[in-house]
Amino acid sequence: MEILVVQNRMGIGDLIIFMPFIEAISKKYKVPVTCLVKENSKANEIFQNSEFIKEFIFLERANGKGDHDGIVGSIKLISKLRGYSFDKVFIFNSSLRFFLISKITGISDVYHYPLFEKKKQHIILAAQKFIKKIINIEVESNPEINISEEKIKLSKEKFKIDTRKTNILLGIGGSGPTKRVPAKIFLETMKLIQNEYDPKFYLATGKNFEEQKILNEILNSNLKDKCIPLDNLTIPDILPIIKNCKISICNDSSFSHLSAALGLPTIVLMTDTPLVYGSYSPKMYPIIPDGEKTVTHNTLGKDKINPKKIFLKLKEIID
Repeated sequence: MEILVVQNRMGIGDLIIFMPFIEAISKKYKVPVTCLVKENSKANEIFQNSEFIKEFIFLERANGKGDHDGIVGSIKLISKLRGYSFDKVFIFNSSLRFFLISKITGISDVYHYPLFEKKKQHIILAAQKFIKKIINIEVESNPEINISEEKIKLSKEKFKIDTRKTNILLGIGGSGPTKRVPAKIFLETMKLIQNEYDPKFYLATGKNFEEQKILNEILNSNLKDKCIPLDNLTIPDILPIIKNCKISICNDSSFSHLSAALGLPTIVLMTDTPLVYGSYSPKMYPIIPDGEKTVTHNTLGKDKINPKKIFLKLKEIID
């Protein structure tokens, strides 16, 4: 049996969120599945050894200029999918486009969210309801990324990670400016931690100019000797480093999702997106801006994250 799963949301976090549901489909039919995802999900780098995944097909869309954009792009995608002879497809959205593409491709069993109901759709509850209805399985929202003990050990040796220290991942990057907590808040938090523990901070961020600015501000501080930047490493290199850490403190970014899926207690600094993105996993501990009861789009709370609250939550978790 050949099964296709369509998860066309953007980014690493969304892919990780949907993995338990993809795994449930694989387990139900006892075959690894093929996933249609966006390239910026970094799927091949994160889940390269997953027993539930047969292959990733990358959806090439770029604001009307991608190979799979528009009518011509849909025809190209149909042609590509026809080469696989899929028996079933599970579409994790309410898109008429993907429904029609699946039908025209000739896939006999097409399962999808209710059409035209995307507005205000809860990312977790909609997926749980979908899987329960179609394959009668209740799925917990607890994604997992598995790393071999050998890779963890090799990473520890290669990067000289001292497990006697309190190794902490700091996810200081973020996909947008409203998600990036200022360097001064991280630095105040790091000083509080240093007063009570013997820490080593692993700084995870991308190459974006504003992210690098935050990174350099931390690396130019008097805590620079406690810091190891990870921005020049690949995701496969970073994953076992994270696994060697004790806890993480991250913006609402790809690293918060990766950290929690690797089993680390993950303090998520929620500033400008729905709270569910920092609380869907039992490994996540969200911190919201001072003066707010919750957080959603346009909360704009990056300057109101309280370093003392972060420190007290860390202390509560690891002591």
